[in-house]
Amino acid sequence: MIKLFLLAGSGFCMLSVMLGAFAAHGLKRHLDEYALSIFKTASDYQMTHGLALIAVALLLKWGVKVNLSGWLLIAGIALFSGSLYLLALTGVKWLGAITPLGGLCFIAAWIVLIVKISKHTF
Repeated sequence: MIKLFLLAGSGFCMLSVMLGAFAAHGLKRHLDEYALSIFKTASDYQMTHGLALIAVALLLKWGVKVNLSGWLLIAGIALFSGSLYLLALTGVKWLGAITPLGGLCFIAAWIVLIVKISKHTF
C-alpha cells in the first residue's frame, strides 16, 4: 500500500504539472478565461492532494493506519479534478454535479487523517 500511494501521489503531482503547462500554453487559445480557471482549479487540487497522498504513504510507513484516507484521496482526485478537467474541455455542465462528490472524498480523507493521527502514539 505504501508504494502504491507513493507512486500514485507522485504520478498525480507529475500530471498536475503537465496538465497545468498544457492549459497555460496549449489551451490558452482554445478556452475562455472561465474554462481556463476551472482547469487551473482542477490542477491545483490535484497537486495538493497528490502531495497529501505522499504524506499518507509516509504516515503508513510510521505505522499510522490511514489506508482509507489514501483511497479517499485517490477517489477525490479522480472525481473532483477529473470532472473539472472534462467540464473545462467539453463545456458539458452536468459534469459539475460530480465535482462535489470528489470534494466530499477530500473532506473525508482529511477527517480520517485528523482522527487517526490524533489517536496514534508517536
